[in-house]
Amino acid sequence: MVAMRAAFAHGRQVERVLWIVLLLNMAVAAAKFFYGLASGSASMQADGIHSVFDSLGNVIGLIGIAVAARPADAEHPYGHSKFETYGSLAIGVLLLVAAFEVGSGAVAKLASQSYTAQVTPVSFVVMVGTLAVNLGVTLYERRAGRRLHSEILAADAAHTLSDAFVSIGVIAGLAFVAAGYPVADPIMALLVTVAILFSAVSVFRTGLRTLSDHARIPSDEVAAAAEKVPGIRQVHAVRTRGTEAEVYCDMHVLVDPQMTVLAAHDLGDEVERAVKAAFPAVKEVLVHIEPDTVAERAEGSS
Repeated sequence: MVAMRAAFAHGRQVERVLWIVLLLNMAVAAAKFFYGLASGSASMQADGIHSVFDSLGNVIGLIGIAVAARPADAEHPYGHSKFETYGSLAIGVLLLVAAFEVGSGAVAKLASQSYTAQVTPVSFVVMVGTLAVNLGVTLYERRAGRRLHSEILAADAAHTLSDAFVSIGVIAGLAFVAAGYPVADPIMALLVTVAILFSAVSVFRTGLRTLSDHARIPSDEVAAAAEKVPGIRQVHAVRTRGTEAEVYCDMHVLVDPQMTVLAAHDLGDEVERAVKAAFPAVKEVLVHIEPDTVAERAEGSS
């Protein structure tokens, strides 16, 4: 029950952040797209369309976190937390789509030598203003992701940062165009494409670490926390897995062979409490009680 309440509270906090970011991203997208439409600036329209992908990423995040917050059931006895990871991978796919969109457009302009970027003072005002919002949103979302140990917020922050990269590229390109170098517009777009791809790789790496059951906490640190419990003689075979916000742990502990079942059970509960106190992200600890014998020590060291 405690774990269910914690998962629900986590989901609500992440959901609140995503709603705020969604509204800000929609405002940024509208500003760039409609001014680009009014001024005839194709690059600003494209940047506005890319910002729409940020909003779509927020929607995916909201769906993912809504599913992830569901309590455990017969089909998902460990809960639904990995749906947050699936959502982050979907955002990674959106980053790849954005990279293709920006990169293919730049290549087409270079191939045709069609440089149509238009420069006006208002263009710089709109782009700098929306860039400031993007950077603020990225910082806010990244900090929230670290505080809440949320993969989907971290992925969405990377997605929003990619929009900032595009805006920086557009601003730099417009500056070079104003200076008489129109080819700079598509060249900057290619540099931005590379930056977006790096963001996508980071998102996929984080998500795949979770899905591949990569160890979440160093085993020696978990063992050290468990061995502080009086009566525990040795800890080995420590394993951890799960998401950053919801870690599952199991271990083998050696105790006095003459200990009663009741005493060993109580000692296992103490180990569980000690590990959870040391690592708040740990939601469940499975303790295998073993007698402290030569054979068990040999097995633990193998």
